[in-house]
Amino acid sequence: MLETDEHKALRAAVAALGKRYGRPYITRTVAEGRHPTELWAEAGKLGYLGVNLPQAYGGGGGGVAELSIVLEELGAAGAPLLMLVVSPAICGTVIARFGTEAQKRTWLPGLADGTRTMAFGITEPDAGSNSHRITTTARRDGGGDWLLTGRKVFISGVDIADAVLIVGRTEDARTGRLKPCLFIVPPDAEGFRRHPIDMELSAAEKQFELVLDDVRLPADALVGDEDASLLQLFAGLNPERIMTAAFAIGMGRYALERALEYARERSVWKTPIGAHQAIAHPLAQAHIDLELARLMMQKAAHLYDAGDDIGAGEAANMAKYAAGEACVRAVDQAVHTLGGNGLTREFGLASLITAARVARIAPVSREMILNYVSHQSLGLPKSY
Repeated sequence: MLETDEHKALRAAVAALGKRYGRPYITRTVAEGRHPTELWAEAGKLGYLGVNLPQAYGGGGGGVAELSIVLEELGAAGAPLLMLVVSPAICGTVIARFGTEAQKRTWLPGLADGTRTMAFGITEPDAGSNSHRITTTARRDGGGDWLLTGRKVFISGVDIADAVLIVGRTEDARTGRLKPCLFIVPPDAEGFRRHPIDMELSAAEKQFELVLDDVRLPADALVGDEDASLLQLFAGLNPERIMTAAFAIGMGRYALERALEYARERSVWKTPIGAHQAIAHPLAQAHIDLELARLMMQKAAHLYDAGDDIGAGEAANMAKYAAGEACVRAVDQAVHTLGGNGLTREFGLASLITAARVARIAPVSREMILNYVSHQSLGLPKSY
């Protein structure tokens, strides 16, 4: 899909910002055990964090298409911001589409300029990819408040979040069935506890397990209409998949560029190793795969921003799948191109071997995406 002049200008501006920080900055913040607050603050000040949020609340008035450009270009510079997926893309989108006026005024300006962040909690230890098995439940106490109880795992950035958008379930008064709901939960609420998960993953953003033990929330903590809760949930999950694709494509581009630089300069015999087809062809294939994944990501973003939630759901899943696969192959080939140097800290590619696989696993596994496509796109029967 052809980009507009505005998109090209945004891409160039964000790329310039990313290059001023680069991979050494991210590596340093990880080693120091802190978050990339300087880059986050500058990106917010320049208006990049909230390009998808409404102008009336301090955002750029664009959509996921613009926000995906921001994350992709930061990733291509070696300085991706994972919380872009969570705070403005998921939480900001849900609140902008379904939040009350008070919720919009309270949260969107800060999410747009980066002065406030929000985490997102959906995954549970016993539910995995089956959202129907979510056991975090909310019940009314009789006085209008909600009481929220449950557990969440692999929740990013809770330690820096001003609130967590928690996916729970409420009981439908008419049918008695549990249905999805979303609540804004302050991390200092009584009964809310977090525990860091020890990850073998080199990332500034930490992962947490959450325990919610009768966390009392006011009535206005519920986001949107109880009866439209499923639509509200998927309003956040589609941008999550699109932004995960952007994250993966950016990472793949960064790894590929490092490999190309090396292949152009490294000479063992008479010519640079990049002249040999055994090196050149796999790198060319990696480039093709990344470009194809970007096209599907752009299609998904276009459909979502146009209001086609059903079409966007299919395309977002495909984009996430394609980008995850392309990223893993690009990183693997980049490391292989550098040989032993690809595993050194000097060249900074080894840490991407683990990071690249996150795009295959989260927020939904590639196997579940293949299930989705086989059922929803191809009309094949389910095996479960």
